[in-house]
Amino acid sequence: MIRILLAEDVRILRDTLAAVLRLEDDLAVVTTVARGDEIVPAALQHRPDVAVVDIDLPGVDGLTAAAELHQRLPQCRTLILTGLGRPGNLRRAVAAGVSGFMVKDAPAEQLIDAVRRVAGGERVVESQLALAALEAADNPLTAREAEILTRHAAGASAAEIAADLHLSRGTVRNYLASAVTKLGARNRVDAARIATEAGWL
Repeated sequence: MIRILLAEDVRILRDTLAAVLRLEDDLAVVTTVARGDEIVPAALQHRPDVAVVDIDLPGVDGLTAAAELHQRLPQCRTLILTGLGRPGNLRRAVAAGVSGFMVKDAPAEQLIDAVRRVAGGERVVESQLALAALEAADNPLTAREAEILTRHAAGASAAEIAADLHLSRGTVRNYLASAVTKLGARNRVDAARIATEAGWL
């Protein structure tokens, strides 16, 4: 029996996915969570074989949780199931130690097959997305630039970011300007859009 943890914040989708997976004789959904910061504690408690995880989760994003899960419970393999099927996200997922990456519009049979294959030790990635990830440019942003741009895109002012990160406002503005330049963007909003679409934020 393959034990599954399911992490999805949209309740109707979480319940539907759980119901579909439970129809299979060899699959058991042992727990579901709605937040990224609930994934590791739930996994440590229930010891699943596979964690099926969305990227866009409240609390902690799915990729950050997947990286921690890989460190804390390496025998649990992670399958990302997301609506954010971008090359940059796939590359970040691989770096986080995930075993599979699928988009949410895939047929249910593909998800079931992917869970079984990931549990068996295989890597499962849709071929066109894998090719796009190989062809995609590397993230030009430093970790600090990405962090500040992410906070700015979420609505934080330069003063708020500076206070949170113990930096001067001028330093924050310099990081934002550098991100705009590196991404060839028109402004900070455009820079956040470009970086998000590429999967760099």
